[in-house]
Parts: sequence; C-alpha cells; structure tokens
Amino acid sequence: MPTHPQAKPNFRNLFWYPFKITLITALRTFPLMGKLFPKRLGMGYHNTTHPEFLDEASAQRAKSRSQYNDISNQEFAPDRVTSDLFPTLWKPQTVQYPYERLEDMEPWLFVPGNYNGRIGVIWETCTACKMCVNICPNDCLHMTTELRVDVLDNAEGEYDGYGAELEVGGYAAKFREEVVEELETFDLITAHAAPPAEWRFGQVLDLSGGTATVRWNDSGQEEMVEQTELRTADNQIVSGRIDIGRCMFCGLCMEACGFTSFFMTNEYDGMSGFSRQDLWFDASRTRVLPSVHQEAVDGELAKRATKERDKRAKAAAKAAKAAEAAKAAEEGA
Repeated sequence: MPTHPQAKPNFRNLFWYPFKITLITALRTFPLMGKLFPKRLGMGYHNTTHPEFLDEASAQRAKSRSQYNDISNQEFAPDRVTSDLFPTLWKPQTVQYPYERLEDMEPWLFVPGNYNGRIGVIWETCTACKMCVNICPNDCLHMTTELRVDVLDNAEGEYDGYGAELEVGGYAAKFREEVVEELETFDLITAHAAPPAEWRFGQVLDLSGGTATVRWNDSGQEEMVEQTELRTADNQIVSGRIDIGRCMFCGLCMEACGFTSFFMTNEYDGMSGFSRQDLWFDASRTRVLPSVHQEAVDGELAKRATKERDKRAKAAAKAAKAAEAAKAAEEGA
C-alpha cells in the first residue's frame, strides 16, 4: 500500500521528533530564549516566511486588524502565528492544505496503513467479472471498455514480442514524446486531474513493407509511420469509472475482487473537485498502483505471455504437421 514518504512508524517519528519539538517549544516559552534564538529554535519548522500565503487580499484583510495584531511586524508561517503580546509563543493554526501536508510538518502524525483512502485499481489484472460492481452498495462502479495499449503489447524484456500484431482495420498507438517531461513531474496521487495522454491513437488503413498508413483519431489526418514506432491498440480492453462522490470507502470492492485488482490506499489527496463531474474517476485517475504493485502486473504479463506462447507453439505445430502431410501426399503420388 503506498504511503507518504514520511508517513512511516519508526523511531524518528514515534520518539525523536515529538521529543525534539517539545523541547524546542519549551525553550521558546522563555522570552529571552525566544528573542535571542528565534531562527535557531525554529529549526526551519516554525515561523518561516511563506510569501505565497501573504497575497494582496490577505495583506488587505490583515490591515483592518492591525490594531489587534500587526503581522507586518513579524514573520508569518502558514501553520503558526505569533502575537504582539507574546512574540515568541506561536499559536497553532490550521494547516494550509493542499499546499502543506500534515506528514511534512509533523511526520509522527502519520496516516495509518489501514486507513481506507483513495481507491487504486490495476486494470491490467481485471477480468471484468463485475464482482465489484455487484457488491458495491452505493452503485459507484461502472465497467466499460476503452481504446488502450495492452500491457502485454507494451511489454519489454522477456515478454516482448508476445503481444498482438498490427493489422489493417485495427488500431495502433504512437507514444507522444512531448509529454515525457510532464509525466516526470506529474503525481497522480496528489493531482486533481487525469495524467497527460501518453499515446496517440489511430486506425490502421494499410500495411506495406515497414510502414503503416494510420488515420489519427484526434485529427482525422492520415500519415505514414514506421511500424517500429507503433504499438498495437485494442478498443475492447476492460476499464471502468468510479464515482468517488458516492463512495463510502467500505472496501467491499477490494474484498470481492479475486484477482488482486482493487486496493484501498491510505492516500487522502486528489479526491476533491469543484463539481460532481470532477469526482468521476476514470481508469487514468484510478490507475495508482501498477508501479507500486509491479509483481501483480508481472504475474499478469507472465500468464498472458505463457498463453500466447502456447497458442503460437500449437499453431506452428499444426502448420508443420500439415506441411508433412502435404509432403507425404506428394511423395505417394
């Protein structure tokens, strides 16, 4: 189950950090210590200036209350604020989520591993049995199919070459090089939107030599592309949508799944929006875990590769047997 990098119960988070912050807080309560060593006792944790929180609107609001507390004469922190009367005593304030996370500021307050948060799905291992759909009490899950590159067609290493082949009338996909940099910085767990599309899809019109004529779905234009640049796409790959706005995070979908496709993560980010439509999670927003649970994807790859290997071996044996029978017939004649 994926967790925040600091959200781990260890000696540092359970003992040392609480002890250190308690000691620092105790020292800050003495006006002399607080005035002499404000930065040193802050330890880069409290009372750090954050200009992004002091925008023009906030500064304007602060002016109307300057007779009570003039924040322009003191440093401002999004999690702590001082006062004119006790400049070295910092009163706790609300954490400015999502700009700050509680685990970053107070890592000993980690999110428990058994907390049911954001749903993650490994669609590569889904068999569309719809057990999750049937057991969901709130009717949150909806199964469908979509045009996508199969995980086996996109495999590398020992599983390479066992995916489907390009054919006229079928679909092909080309990787979009322009999204590489964006994908490196994109975090699906904390994002409130789908990741940038990695593939450009189109229909194969003709195959000749080492090239393919493709009509792209996004523009309708036809283009000749080297077959080595294309992957086989399929419009019948199982996919689904989850209505997070109706979900009560009971975990029944995870318990009903017999193929380890559903997981309840302990991530609470990325589940908000400005409309009901923002709470509809399609496959691109629920695909949180293939990189974390790579062993499950590798198992599915091995299963599909073995099935395809046996299928091709049987076809080759059948063709060889037919060739021998034809050869024997010719010799007999």
